[in-house]
Amino acid sequence: QVQLAESGGGLVQAGGSLRLSCAASGRTFINLAMGWFRQAPGKEREFVAHISWRGGSTYYADSVKGRFTISRDNAKNTVYLQMNSLKPEDTAVYYCAARTTVVGSARAHDYAYWGQGTQVTVSS
Repeated sequence: QVQLAESGGGLVQAGGSLRLSCAASGRTFINLAMGWFRQAPGKEREFVAHISWRGGSTYYADSVKGRFTISRDNAKNTVYLQMNSLKPEDTAVYYCAARTTVVGSARAHDYAYWGQGTQVTVSS
C-alpha cells in the first residue's frame, strides 16, 4: 500500500505561483512513478504531469507546458508541482497519484494510488 498526502494548495491571483507537494509513505518511493492530475467542478479528472521513478523523464499536458514543472526528491519521498503564471482555468482540485512502474502515464486508470487532493483557486 501507498499513502499519498498533498499540500500547498490555496488561493492565488492570476499570474502568481504555487508549489504543491505530495508526500508518499508505505512503499519504497524510488520504485514509484508519480503523476499529477486535476479536476475542476463539473469536469472530468485530467492529466497534468508525470515523472519517472528516478526523475529522468517528465511529461506535461499541453495546457500547462512551459508553466508547470514536476520534480521529485527521493530522499524526502516527495513529488512537487511548481506552478507559475497561473490562470483562472487552472482552478481545480489537484491530486497526486502513484504507480509501481518505471515511467508515468497520462491515463488516470493506470495509477493504483491516489491522494485526497488539494484545492487550487486562481482569481482573475
